[in-house]
Amino acid sequence: MSDAAATSHEPEERYDGPAHVRVDGHRLGVAVRLRGRFEPIDGLFHWWGRLDRSDDLDGLVRSGATVGLETPHGAADGRLSDVDPWGRFRIAGTGRPPF
Repeated sequence: MSDAAATSHEPEERYDGPAHVRVDGHRLGVAVRLRGRFEPIDGLFHWWGRLDRSDDLDGLVRSGATVGLETPHGAADGRLSDVDPWGRFRIAGTGRPPF
């Protein structure tokens, strides 16, 4: 096996597109940018990304909330964290991703 083959990694998984956030009986449309990868240290798939700014979402949740996230490819729960200067929440989860 060559050195290049021994050190190469699988490409990261990604999804950029429309999604729905489920929180407190509401289902809100948002655009998302999600990435993910398998982490061999803990044996889990970790996914993360940003939700585009949404005034409706801002009125329903705060950083630290757990929300459902649905894309055309699947659904998963994720935890919201920091809001960037453009008003976009960061979201992260482990296990089967919503993409």
